[in-house]
Amino acid sequence: MTRDEAILDSIRRDFGLAEVLWRVCEFDLSRSDPGEHIRLSSGIALEGIAGDYTGGTFFLCGEGGKDRPVLYASSEGQAGLIGSSLAEALEITVGLPSWWDCLKFSGSGDLTVMRTTVDHLRYDELANEPETDADRVTVARALGLELGAVPSLLARLHAAVSATVPDFVLTSDAGEYESLFGPWLPSRNPAWR
Repeated sequence: MTRDEAILDSIRRDFGLAEVLWRVCEFDLSRSDPGEHIRLSSGIALEGIAGDYTGGTFFLCGEGGKDRPVLYASSEGQAGLIGSSLAEALEITVGLPSWWDCLKFSGSGDLTVMRTTVDHLRYDELANEPETDADRVTVARALGLELGAVPSLLARLHAAVSATVPDFVLTSDAGEYESLFGPWLPSRNPAWR
């Protein structure tokens, strides 16, 4: 059994853990159907494993038997790698405050902009959801994850998304998905001014 399979098995067997994981990063094994015909342009196999409340889907890429890269596809037409394995993807999504917003407000993938965004998100999280840090520790211990410092996790997320092209570009009958790197700057959010 690969580490990725062991992680999925642990989540499936422990409803309490699954619930905490949902609260921390909206990773839900019961929401794994992307609902449309999608594929990687390279022909690499995709396996939907989880979803989030907005209709996004987490996929393992490639054939089983080894740990596989994880691709996230939003319901809004953006997609990209978020980790070289499920363990790495969960370390990033569990460890970063609002990882999706780190990408959305990235100034098209500018790591300096992402650092500013994560500072705002961390401040918001501490003000509104102070229990999240304890939940992160619970998930990390249960799944054997290593939660690094936020700047390190942010750099790992940036590197993963940057590695999407050329082999992990998601397509559907409607065309190619856009990058996970959103064009917006933190100044677009009025609460962060």
